[in-house]
Amino acid sequence: MPRTRHRSADGSPRYTNRLILESSPYLLQHAHNPVDWFAWGDEVFERARRLGRPVFLSVGYSTCHWCHVMEEESFEDEEVARYLNEHYVCIKVDREERPDVDATYMTFVQALTGSGGWPMSVWLTPTREPFFGGTYFPPSTRGSRQGFLDVLRAQAERFTQDRPSLSAQASTFVERLRARAAPEPAGEFPSATLLDVATSAASRRFDPVNGGNRGAPKFPSSFPVQLLLRVARRTGDAEPRRMALTTLDRMRAGGLYDQIGGGFHRYSIDARWLVPHFEKMLYDNALLATAYIEATQLTGDTRYATTTREVLDYLLREMRAPDGTFYSATDADSMAPSGHREEGYFFTWTPTELDGVLGADDAGFARAWLGVSASGEVDGRSVLRVEREPTTVASDLHLEVATAQERAASIRSRLLEARSRRSAPLRDDKVIVAWNALAISALARAAIVLGEPRYAEAATRTSAVLVAEVEANRPLPHLLSCGRPQGRAFADDVVLLAAALLGVFELTSDARWLDLAKRLMNDVERDFEDPANGGYFLATSHHESLFLRDKPDHDGPIPSVNSVAAMTWLRLYTFTDEGTYRARAETTVRAFSRTLSANPLALDHMLHALDWATDAPKEIVIVVSQGRGAMTTSARPLLDVLQRRFVPNSVLVVATEADIDGELGRRLPWVRDKRTREGRATAYVCERGACQLPTSDPQTLARQLSQSRPYR
Repeated sequence: MPRTRHRSADGSPRYTNRLILESSPYLLQHAHNPVDWFAWGDEVFERARRLGRPVFLSVGYSTCHWCHVMEEESFEDEEVARYLNEHYVCIKVDREERPDVDATYMTFVQALTGSGGWPMSVWLTPTREPFFGGTYFPPSTRGSRQGFLDVLRAQAERFTQDRPSLSAQASTFVERLRARAAPEPAGEFPSATLLDVATSAASRRFDPVNGGNRGAPKFPSSFPVQLLLRVARRTGDAEPRRMALTTLDRMRAGGLYDQIGGGFHRYSIDARWLVPHFEKMLYDNALLATAYIEATQLTGDTRYATTTREVLDYLLREMRAPDGTFYSATDADSMAPSGHREEGYFFTWTPTELDGVLGADDAGFARAWLGVSASGEVDGRSVLRVEREPTTVASDLHLEVATAQERAASIRSRLLEARSRRSAPLRDDKVIVAWNALAISALARAAIVLGEPRYAEAATRTSAVLVAEVEANRPLPHLLSCGRPQGRAFADDVVLLAAALLGVFELTSDARWLDLAKRLMNDVERDFEDPANGGYFLATSHHESLFLRDKPDHDGPIPSVNSVAAMTWLRLYTFTDEGTYRARAETTVRAFSRTLSANPLALDHMLHALDWATDAPKEIVIVVSQGRGAMTTSARPLLDVLQRRFVPNSVLVVATEADIDGELGRRLPWVRDKRTREGRATAYVCERGACQLPTSDPQTLARQLSQSRPYR
């Protein structure tokens, strides 16, 4: 819903601009600003050229708190809007719709200011070259920090009075950025010792009390938990295990986690994971669900499995579209009874509110458990966190453990129901292919490990919607809006979807998904490859040509296309034994060998591929008498072993002898000639085609999965 403070007597908006014709929730939020906004397009720059004006570009996204702040302070201000309309041509961009535009101009802002973020504000010439930029600007000058209107006046005057010089300076700066962004030649393929170097780097950053990186703010994605889990498995070293598990434990116990509804907020503003920035992102929750299921496998501790279930159940309950796909995010702000939008109001509580919902006895239990106090952390309201475990509270109250657990579950359910009657945060209903692919991967993995049919159904249904255009021989879209494809896929959409489809293939053993994954990866090679240096660009020739062509060289909140591509090629190689796939993986990693050597944690997800490439990945096939895939009942006792064995470098097939003699055997050489023993589900654990003795015994399978060859 668009938000506006300018309304006529009948309640209708006083202003409406061109963004009302857009589908992006972020752009629609600005459709009733007094600013004369345009969406990105050629005609806008032609208008700027014709009028002889600079372009003001504002980039953000719908759940960005500081984007909302700048809108309310500046873009809703009539004086600011009047100046913008008279002296600029103004463009709004949703960074999630146009990641290429965002990445290009963010490179400029970071080079100019040394930092970046959203909202991003960039001043451009009519030829699209940037000459000034920053992020959030306050409405008026505060000390040394210049106010937005003052900046607008200064840059408009600069453009008007010295345009030739300014344009020349902008062109020079752009050329420097191009030179700096030029891909480096490929280097040597790194050795497994780089994993130890990365672990040491993580250790130097580690907060031993709270987990994650030292200091604040704390982002879940900024600490390489999944890499550390792999190193712990590889080496048996207790330290990477401790760092990973401490981080997962503290995040789950803190206010970063929604203790009532499940799911993680985007980041915490403090060092203790206590007070979050309350927006929730699909990609964060998909990646964290995967990390917690991997911790389950490494430790056998069902607490981590419980967190995975709660996160995925939250996604299925609150973030799923009618067609089975997933929305992208929910806002940090929500409407308070005062009639104003307040950050975190929906998620926070007071003691009085607990008393009203739970009654005095249960409210006392909840206050002790979830840390609710009269002072609170956010405007007198408390962020729920696990202050004390329910069993500890129960001990003080002389309750049985089972009684305490039942009481906690009842309290959580009642608070969730009461919270559902509050005005919920706005939801961004874009369906972004790359982010949905991360959710599919998490759901498929959890379905296999936990044996949960709901997750299996969700993974396959979402996949079927996303591949519909590809199966109809049309281009993969970047996103869906109201079920309609929009925009051409970027490289991360294609690669992450291919990776997800391999997970669905392991879940179902249906060759359809394997074939689609191969097709998508071949599309990536054709459309996005850097043929001179290896690796992949974000955009292809089908996209708009900008002054920089981004070749992602770091993993951010989402693993980069190059990290995921390297891993996906290796998985395809292990499945099919086609040497071309391994060669492509190695070429991709070699393209970033200098970055990896200088700062391995910049590409921590690419190190997952290095871990795989320097291991002897396991090929696991379970032959069953009937059925197909990991939901097959007879295979479950063997698959349950995966809850207690972390074998990240492996591929899985669950199929009948008929499948093996048919299409699967034709595609996967290592599954051929496998048979059940005495009609019972039978597991084969192989490495490079050499198999251990077949077994129907879960304990024997567990021992076989624990055996490993030395890394090379």
